[in-house]
Amino acid sequence: MKKQTVRKLFQYLGRHKLFLAFSLLLSAVSVLCSLCVPLLIGDAIDDILGPADVDFSGIMKYLLTAAVLIGISALASWINAMINNAISFRIVREIRAEAFRKITEVPVSYLDSHKSGEIVSRMIADVDQLSDGLLLGFSQFFTGIVTILGTLFCMILKSPLIALVVVVLTPASLLLAKFIAGRTYHLTKKQAEVRGEQTGIIDEMIGNQKLVTAFAHEKESLAQFDEVNERMTEASLRATFFSSLVNPSTRLINNSIYAVVTLVGSFTVIGGRLSVGGLSTLLGYAGQYAKPFNEISEVITELQNALACAGRVFDLISYEWQDPMPETVSGFEP
Repeated sequence: MKKQTVRKLFQYLGRHKLFLAFSLLLSAVSVLCSLCVPLLIGDAIDDILGPADVDFSGIMKYLLTAAVLIGISALASWINAMINNAISFRIVREIRAEAFRKITEVPVSYLDSHKSGEIVSRMIADVDQLSDGLLLGFSQFFTGIVTILGTLFCMILKSPLIALVVVVLTPASLLLAKFIAGRTYHLTKKQAEVRGEQTGIIDEMIGNQKLVTAFAHEKESLAQFDEVNERMTEASLRATFFSSLVNPSTRLINNSIYAVVTLVGSFTVIGGRLSVGGLSTLLGYAGQYAKPFNEISEVITELQNALACAGRVFDLISYEWQDPMPETVSGFEP
């Protein structure tokens, strides 16, 4: 189910290839500029040879170049965010239009078998959750991929040994995040289903308040709502708790990788195979390398919730039914 949902989302993304190309290009520009900054800082550190031997003009040149690159990176990130917003809201508009069109076409039996509030929840709340997830995903996905690949490439050029240490230790962070996220998806899907059920009950009680009062159904309605509300509380707590484990777990592993890089780099400096500025550059790359993992783990709850909500919306859009009145066979006369 999760793979089908992701596949359908990519189908919608395919309709905006030009915007995606610009987004990827701007992500590359932003990341490349940010990758040059640690190199410049490292070179500036190497120009500080001693108390009476400091190349101030060289240091100033490196700092000014770094400032320009930081400005370009910030500008590219700002424009990229605007493009990502446009892609996200265009996709959400298309999904909501298709869902509304499907509601106008489905037979009455479908509407009778589903609470109106539950359908409204899919059209509004679930699509809004999907919109938030798309924004977070776009803001992290392209930039994160380019950052990871770019930092690894630069670290290999600077010190293959330290790059090998990072590559060997990275799968631990990925496997742990995948393990927790796989279980979080089912919990967020359950949360979305209970939220739709809760919305359906509220919509029915408000829309039929006169009937509820006329037949003295207040206590039964309240008991029904309390039962659903309890399940909603339990589902939300479990989903939030398990998803919140991803960020501290990945940060622990990534900080351990940073510490190992520092240790190995220090021995490399002592051995004369790396300068102090080079070690500073590698530590900067190690921090940039871990940043995408930390950022994605911070929003894993929203991403999982967005996928679960997208699955519910796509179930509505892809609903098929058989025509109870088949076409009359050609040439047949009753």
